[in-house]
Amino acid sequence: MVENVKIGKTNVMANPLGLGTNAVGGHNLFPNLNDEQGIQIVKAALDHGVNFLDTAYAYGFGRSEELIGKAIQGYDRKKIVIATKAAQTPGHPDQLNNSPEFLKQAVEDTLERLQTNYIDIFYIHFPDGKTPLNEAVKALDEKRQEGKIKAIGISNVSLDQIKEANKDGLVDIVENQYSLIHRDAEKELMPYLKANQISFVPYFPLASGLLTGKYSSTVSFESDDIRHNNPDFQGKRFAEIIKRVQELRSIADKHQGTIAQIVLAWYIKNPDVSVVIPGAKQVKQVVANAGAQKVTLSKEEYGTINSLFKDL
Repeated sequence: MVENVKIGKTNVMANPLGLGTNAVGGHNLFPNLNDEQGIQIVKAALDHGVNFLDTAYAYGFGRSEELIGKAIQGYDRKKIVIATKAAQTPGHPDQLNNSPEFLKQAVEDTLERLQTNYIDIFYIHFPDGKTPLNEAVKALDEKRQEGKIKAIGISNVSLDQIKEANKDGLVDIVENQYSLIHRDAEKELMPYLKANQISFVPYFPLASGLLTGKYSSTVSFESDDIRHNNPDFQGKRFAEIIKRVQELRSIADKHQGTIAQIVLAWYIKNPDVSVVIPGAKQVKQVVANAGAQKVTLSKEEYGTINSLFKDL
């Protein structure tokens, strides 16, 4: 089984395999979501040793947080790590706000929705392009001093924005897109984070299902499907990704696991990744992903996977 990881310079300890909850209450992101199923997804994660829950106000405009607040009742709160995010203005989600007043109120509102008295990690979800990020982070540090949050995060940020936000050394964690097939973060971002003891959480770790082994190169997508215009799902690049993903089958078979579990195990073993947060729309997906905790890749297997996707 995997060992807990330390978040930044804080005392927050988390399982390196988490749960992304945009499909828990995220009715604005996915059609036909069921609230009760969302609650069961969260409970299934907790019941299978996945104690890191990643949510955001933007997931259902607070609904995801509300459902998580219901789901965690009856569990030991001290054993759960909740990460959430804010930046979208209620009622006007396309308007971003990082002002100190907004963020401090967002923390209070989130505490109420989650039915808890502290948040383990609170992220600025997106920079608003107006507020100096170090001032926004200072506002969250005030809430940390009050005991309302334990760690400060920023998301969807460039390296320059991270440096601006971290002027006072107050940033603990960054959440950005990164996967085996999107590796720009390795060039400059990850070395900076490592040097400054800032944790890293990649979103879209399974690349919209591309890294699960469920696709063949002959699949096509309807024009209203978001994958229809995604370059990863087009032409030669799509075929090449599928080909390399299938080469993971032998490693998966050796571990009596799935390709998705092998990919998640790669992130867990990656020294530059703190927590990986695959999402799930069904309980069975949560349970399957949780199985990655039992997969221990050898140094050679880790290197093989790393090299296989390096030049995409």
